[in-house]
Amino acid sequence: MTVVASAPGKVLMTGGYLILERPNAGIVLSTNARFYAIVKPLCEEIKSDSWAWAWTDVKLTSPQMSRETMYKMSLKHLTLQCISSSESRNPFVEYAVQYAVAAAHATFDKNKKDALHKLLLQGLDITILGCNDFYSYRREIEACGLPLAPEFLATLQPFHSIAFNTKESDRGNCKPEVAKTGLGSSAAMTTAVVAALLHYLGVVNLSSLTKDQHREKKDSMDLDVVHLIAQTAHCIAQGKVGSGFDVSSAVYGSQRYVRFSPEVLASAQGAVKDKPLEEVIADVLKGKWDHERTKFSLPPLMTLLLGEPGSGGSSTPSMVGAVKKWQKSDLQKSLDTWRKLSAANSALESQFNMLSKLAEEHWDAYKGVINSCSMLRSEKWMEQASEPSQAEIVKALLRARDAMLRIRCHMRQMGEAAGIPIEPESQTLLLDATMDLEGVLLAGVPGAGGFDAIFAVTLGDSSSNVTKAWSSLNVLALLVREDPHGVSLESGDPRAEEITSGISSVQIDSN
Repeated sequence: MTVVASAPGKVLMTGGYLILERPNAGIVLSTNARFYAIVKPLCEEIKSDSWAWAWTDVKLTSPQMSRETMYKMSLKHLTLQCISSSESRNPFVEYAVQYAVAAAHATFDKNKKDALHKLLLQGLDITILGCNDFYSYRREIEACGLPLAPEFLATLQPFHSIAFNTKESDRGNCKPEVAKTGLGSSAAMTTAVVAALLHYLGVVNLSSLTKDQHREKKDSMDLDVVHLIAQTAHCIAQGKVGSGFDVSSAVYGSQRYVRFSPEVLASAQGAVKDKPLEEVIADVLKGKWDHERTKFSLPPLMTLLLGEPGSGGSSTPSMVGAVKKWQKSDLQKSLDTWRKLSAANSALESQFNMLSKLAEEHWDAYKGVINSCSMLRSEKWMEQASEPSQAEIVKALLRARDAMLRIRCHMRQMGEAAGIPIEPESQTLLLDATMDLEGVLLAGVPGAGGFDAIFAVTLGDSSSNVTKAWSSLNVLALLVREDPHGVSLESGDPRAEEITSGISSVQIDSN
């Protein structure tokens, strides 16, 4: 039996910094960039030697990194012992494996545990694959002397190999040379591995969780188990309890998210050595998780674009640390800034919801307005409204723009006060130029901000204009688009599907 599960990467459109503290909300969009986990038995038959009954083998393969890591897993303590080079270890997958197996132990009766034991004695063969969109290939494009256009990205082989340092003196300690694009690869990877393992072990049944099928209440309960185990594994692997929006969107898709109280993971964080792991995970599954999520996606005929400026990376943890330090040093001003930022975030969310409602109630008028505005700069949009319903749609579009401008203003102020580049001047110039283009609703820096990326939301068929403009501004437009679906069970190995179809699963926008 082979199980293949996938989970999407994300873009945090609103809620940067605020989302770290309850009850502040953020809008997170899931994307068509997906991480895949393939789980199958390592051996067709159970090993007969008695030693093997206490331990089983786990093999982790990452073809893109040309890495294969072997582990021994204690079937009593559910711990992993790496028997390969320590440089090839992946803590996110390690915790995903341990916690998924512990979840099976915590929820199964004796008969199911016996069957689980036999299944585990066949070993676990796990392969992880990430879409190219998670990684930056900007340097490759520049090295080839090619223009910064998404067409090059579309020619890359799916699941392209990741370049390594090749210094003679450092061959034994190679680390990935390629930069990431900030789509939450570790959260998507952790979620995909957890989902595949929980389904493989029989803890959940994700068979109906394909993108086109309706999700029943039972499916939702199974997704909740995937979510809790993935959140726990991801937090413990990264050594801190983050907001969890990236894992939540990897499981459930695009949403409005309010974080869980960190205390719910206290038992997992402080797991004492003499407490069985299955008891720790049982506590996690029974814990009072108080996160909130509301379904959300961009209104119809709108496109999410992501661009890579290539002006140097930003360290999210150090930027978050600087903001927290500023909060403590200037409590009143920071509270005032956060209140204004929260209000602007809520205003943008409200206008998006209004536009989705207007699209449903006045589709012809909505479609006409979006198509007209897609060819014009924002100051000329109001001229396109000749009827009350059209005027209402244009006003909602302009209010959404205004909310985004206020969000950017408050984020800049917070960055200046904390002494960090949340929206540095180079990004401000890019974003202003982008928002001045025909058919652009809004633009901003995702998540914690910095130099890593910019995003835009465009109307109708205007996205190709933006990608061309970005190229002239030294920004590489990525192939990433919003896809509101969360974790999915796949029909087979995505590499085999790519070969048989003969085309990449990620298409360039034909517009």
